[in-house]
Amino acid sequence: MYRRACMGRYVIRRLIQAIPVLLGATLLIFVIVFALPGDPIAALFGDKRPDPAVAEVLREQYHLNDPLLLQYWYYISGVLFRGDFGVNFADVPVSQVMAGKFQVTLNLAVTALVMEALIGVGLGLWAALRRGKATDTAILASTLLLISVPTLVTGFVLQLILGVKLKLWTGLDIFPVAGTFAGWRSYLLPGFVLAGTSIAYLTRLTRTSLVETLRADYIRTATAKGLPRRRVIGRHGLRNALIPLVTYLGADLGNLMGGAVITETIFNLPGIGNQLFQSVYLREQPVVVGIITVLVLIYILANLVVDLLYAVLDPRIRYE
Repeated sequence: MYRRACMGRYVIRRLIQAIPVLLGATLLIFVIVFALPGDPIAALFGDKRPDPAVAEVLREQYHLNDPLLLQYWYYISGVLFRGDFGVNFADVPVSQVMAGKFQVTLNLAVTALVMEALIGVGLGLWAALRRGKATDTAILASTLLLISVPTLVTGFVLQLILGVKLKLWTGLDIFPVAGTFAGWRSYLLPGFVLAGTSIAYLTRLTRTSLVETLRADYIRTATAKGLPRRRVIGRHGLRNALIPLVTYLGADLGNLMGGAVITETIFNLPGIGNQLFQSVYLREQPVVVGIITVLVLIYILANLVVDLLYAVLDPRIRYE
């Protein structure tokens, strides 16, 4: 009962601490978008030149003539007190613009996170158990290659080999190269491309963490007692090595969703990354800040869940 009360107070304290983080992040992006060159009202009309009177009415309607801090107050008060992200310059609610897009990006991010966890932890475990051997060297070299090659290059190369060439050789469309028409298969290739660098880092982190854990005295004691190697590694070694891995995975969920701009552009996915790119180009300030606000909230909640998982992995942790 006491432990639950401590955890409840901890969650409330963390949520309160998240408010200045949210305010700071949204204000920063508000200032950046405000400082971008160009006129958002002129961008709304495309190649046509807007009537000055109409343009002035629109600027008044969207508070573009107001000081920056007043514009920010209109926005953040709507988000905090009414859950209203405002409307874009076409008078469409920002929440409606984001609704379908976030589902696509969430599917992509979850696919990438699952691949990252399975491949990264699996390869790291394999390398740690064969430390110093040819397998270990090959895995470390492969991760170095993944880290070195830009996402843009990885995406186009895999599109060509697995999406185009493989289809020509086998006649099977296993890895679609664009769109979301093939259901869950549409996210396999972009998911791996998005998770590529994270897989490399997680593999190295898993290897390092497990190698250090296997050198601990309690591992030697468990081995000396005659416990099976599988039980020593799985129950005693891997569980303690998982704490830094869970931290990395939790933080990386927000990074994956925020870093999907390039991947969604390469694979023509109608997600939030693509929408963010277009909104920055058109200087649609409400949409850009709305997307960033939701991404910040996801990042904060993911880190909170990670902190709570610590108690599951290590009972010695107390939330006081």
